[in-house]
Amino acid sequence: MTTMLSRVNAKLSRWTMYLACVCLVGLLGVVVYGVVLRYVFNNAPAYVEQVALLLVISVAMFGASAGVRDAGHIGLDSLVKALPKTVQFWCKCVVYVLTIAFAIALFAGGMEMAISTHDATIPTLGLSEAYRYLPVLIAGVLITLFSIEHLASQFTGHEVVPSWH
Repeated sequence: MTTMLSRVNAKLSRWTMYLACVCLVGLLGVVVYGVVLRYVFNNAPAYVEQVALLLVISVAMFGASAGVRDAGHIGLDSLVKALPKTVQFWCKCVVYVLTIAFAIALFAGGMEMAISTHDATIPTLGLSEAYRYLPVLIAGVLITLFSIEHLASQFTGHEVVPSWH
């Protein structure tokens, strides 16, 4: 079970990071395009800001979820490493359980927002406002999966090998 979950999560994490990188490059392109059109040609398209906002959300959510898989999140390692091994073990377990709780809350909040804004449209794009929350929903699921893998590895002794090294 753990090895299958690890293989699936490694692929998901790698593709999530690729997607975050593509969104980041797209963000750079859209912002440069908007700046050039605004300051060189004095003709900024109205959709640039909305596309950039969607891409910022995507980069943040996909990058954060891949960071959870590769244990790149903020922590107090120096404090935890000073504790006895048994306490370290349980501290890590608590962190993963809290991360799962956060991811579920992220998903639930994103779903609530997507449902409540479904009938509204993103200005200048004509898309439903619910699309803004799609990266949030995906990140909630991915963070949950990645944290379950880390939690399971605590009890099985399997090491979670970062997929992005």
